[in-house]
Amino acid sequence: MKFHPAAQILTWCILVAATQWLALGALLACVALVLLCAMLAARRKLLQLVRRTRWIMLSLLLIYAYSTAGQAVFPTLGMLSPTREGLSDGVLQLTRLLAALAGLAIVLERLHRQQLIAGLYVLFAPLHWIGLSRERLAVRLALTLHYAEVSMLREQHGWQTALRGLFEPHGEPARQMELPMQRWAVRDAALLGAALLLLWGGLR
Repeated sequence: MKFHPAAQILTWCILVAATQWLALGALLACVALVLLCAMLAARRKLLQLVRRTRWIMLSLLLIYAYSTAGQAVFPTLGMLSPTREGLSDGVLQLTRLLAALAGLAIVLERLHRQQLIAGLYVLFAPLHWIGLSRERLAVRLALTLHYAEVSMLREQHGWQTALRGLFEPHGEPARQMELPMQRWAVRDAALLGAALLLLWGGLR
């Protein structure tokens, strides 16, 4: 089923917000469901995201384990021991982060670059009220994503090639960007409604 790109992006944002408020049981059920969907629909993208953030995850766990006051896991180590409360909080935050990555993997798998930009273009509409141009933001985002992809391709050939690429002109002709605009449908409202219900359940 094809949902509006903006609806999918907004649903992911609501999911991330909801995981901050859900009780432990509901959080675990939500994470398990999102992970299952990601493994079925975007397994490669999910593993890619997890691999790229593995050091962030480890750092997050260590920060919580050693900066949260509580009962030492290894009393004989004294101040060098992580705490049980810290490890518990760290694992909880990693669970939330994993849910966010799984949801992001699904969004990135379902939306190609132009659809992603089109969705953000729609969500940027309120910026017009404060005098910002969403067209300019969309173009900047498109260029950022383009050169991020170029950098990723260069990484496969080693850091020397990537370093040389920083000083080489890209030499690409200017091109017009056409965004695939899509109308909102009832299914988009249903998707956002389900996400808002999840958020409402977490806030209760």
